[in-house]
Amino acid sequence: MLGRNTRWFVGALAVVCLLVVGRGAPDDGPAAGPLRADSVKHVVPNRVMTWNICNPCRESNADRAAEIAAYAPQVIGLQEACVRDVEQLRDYLKTRHGLVYHVEYGSVLRNRGRCGGWPWNPGGFGQALLSAAPMTDRVLVEYPDGGSEDRGYLAVTTRVGDRSVRVFNTHLAQRRQEAVRAGQTAVLAAAVGRYDRAVVLGDFNAVPDTPELDSFRELAADADPGCRPSPAGRCEPTTDWDSKFDYVFLRGITPLRHRVHPTAYSDHHMLLADLRT
Repeated sequence: MLGRNTRWFVGALAVVCLLVVGRGAPDDGPAAGPLRADSVKHVVPNRVMTWNICNPCRESNADRAAEIAAYAPQVIGLQEACVRDVEQLRDYLKTRHGLVYHVEYGSVLRNRGRCGGWPWNPGGFGQALLSAAPMTDRVLVEYPDGGSEDRGYLAVTTRVGDRSVRVFNTHLAQRRQEAVRAGQTAVLAAAVGRYDRAVVLGDFNAVPDTPELDSFRELAADADPGCRPSPAGRCEPTTDWDSKFDYVFLRGITPLRHRVHPTAYSDHHMLLADLRT
């Protein structure tokens, strides 16, 4: 029988061995350890962003998260968003960059080709909203006519800066479907028009001078004041094919500045706007 001192020595040796093995174990991913103090960030108040992240483009969600973290918007609207991709983005934003976001999903389509999954359980595809503040009063509307693919808008109430704002996120019908987009913007405009203060984010699949945007422009202004549907307008492209398809529209809110950030991780650029709320 082992004596008390021998048993104590064996137990202590086992603990030491576990510590040594633990230190040598491989890193298990972004959640494997605490953040370094220099990697903790804070969102930028009053900053909103819209980004069509492109699915299925097989891009790295870690890289996409790093792109977002570089600007740390308070509110983010994503289009062509697969639920599992957004889950990974939130995880990377939190564990690698110290940015914590709430999420609401606006999936209007379950599509294995877009988002993977099993044939009987394909992934959800559509819009997503990330906000540093909690979101309430979520509404998901699928447009009566989506065109060649189901489309819709997601709306929530959250805080931009320190004020409550209604935020919309949409993705309109693909190119060469002008009549369909005109019907979609009419549905969206009717919803936005019920609020005195609103931010509308999204991929409208339309350049600024297309008629389907006319009714919408009557109630919300482009965050880029120099971008107008006229020969004098100067609109910075938001896509790889040198067209402006992505917008931040504002109702009852004044823009301070905007920025288009080209990225290698989508065929759309990131569009950011700082607001005076």
